Amino acid sequence: MVMDLKWLDHLELLDYNLPNDFIALHPVSPRDHSKLLYYNNGDMSDFQFTHLPDVIPANAVLVFNETKVIHARLFFLTPMGAKIEIFCLDPFLPALHFDNLNAKNEVVWKCLIGNNKRWKDNLMSIEMAINESPVTLFAEKLEQVDDSFLVRFSWKSESDMVFGDLLDAIGQIPLPPYLNREVEVDDETDYQTIYAKAEGSVAAPTAGLHFTEDVLKGLREKGVTFVFLTLHVGAGTFKPIKVEHISEHIMHKEQIRVSRKSLETLASASLNQQPIIAVGTTSLRSLESIYWYGNILTEKSEAFLSVSQWEPYLSQKSLSLQDALRQIIHLMEHYNLSWLEGETKLMIVPGYHFKVISGIITNFHQPKSTLLFLIAAWVGEDWKKIYKYALENKFRFLSFGDSSLLLKTNKAAV
Repeated sequence: MVMDLKWLDHLELLDYNLPNDFIALHPVSPRDHSKLLYYNNGDMSDFQFTHLPDVIPANAVLVFNETKVIHARLFFLTPMGAKIEIFCLDPFLPALHFDNLNAKNEVVWKCLIGNNKRWKDNLMSIEMAINESPVTLFAEKLEQVDDSFLVRFSWKSESDMVFGDLLDAIGQIPLPPYLNREVEVDDETDYQTIYAKAEGSVAAPTAGLHFTEDVLKGLREKGVTFVFLTLHVGAGTFKPIKVEHISEHIMHKEQIRVSRKSLETLASASLNQQPIIAVGTTSLRSLESIYWYGNILTEKSEAFLSVSQWEPYLSQKSLSLQDALRQIIHLMEHYNLSWLEGETKLMIVPGYHFKVISGIITNFHQPKSTLLFLIAAWVGEDWKKIYKYALENKFRFLSFGDSSLLLKTNKAAV
């Protein structure tokens, strides 16, 4: 696989003018009344998102990321009264989100710290009552790691309180920084998909925010199959590209969890040549990473299921999707595993050869972002036509903005 160096060396090729008034600060209500740009092999039109069941292929498999956004922003006061914000980015000890959020004594997180210079005394605390039970939460700064810090949280309570309970009670939901506004009451539901289940993300998989029960019902009635997996979205998804060449950008690491049942459904879809459509860039990166897990298992006798940033571009072996999924399923059967855990730093740029998907449902992304690189990898130069169409037809952009369905498949009757 060869990357397109033309794109990698010139970031301006992935640039466009995004006026501030095109950035949606709030979602439309109801959420499925957002606009949907329909793209299929170069042709474009637009609909309301409620019409998704009308334009999606009848035998499609939709893959959703069921991660749930946690209250990752914590606010402490120093003894001198300075306000310190601790933004929990990634669990460090325990390293898995589920284990960390269910810990009962102490945890360590990789965090961003706002107003860090005012954090002089190394131990800060918050006293509160949760369900009428007194709790004291302590935060201790351990060491700096790049532009973040390791912070140990410990707590005292009279009941069995896990760390996830503490975040729910005193933390704040983390909105994307480009919204540049305070958290509002409605954000608790607006910035969460209706099928969110597995706690761990510090950013929502925003392509899923448009779905309602009515839309899901319409898709089921059309015969669309649903598959759920989990990729916990990190704050790195908003990390701007600050280097001259994209090859120098360091991609963030994220955790993936998928059931054997979901993998078997995907294997069946591959066998039957059903189009697999990712709901969002996080689902897409998960699917493509899972393919590479299967590919890696044939190259290493003892494989840790992890995909590095550029590994797929260097791989000497390229299995079929069916064979790659079977490799993983056989491994899980051998060890009697119901769930697969892995991680990925995969960065998808023009030149990447997609192994799994026939389409993606996605919002409109920031200029010069890794997410826009992914879209350009999928539709090529047509990304410019798509974004020009969206701007001319007054689509709303970014997390709370409108949606698109980008297909490379036989055209649906619309």
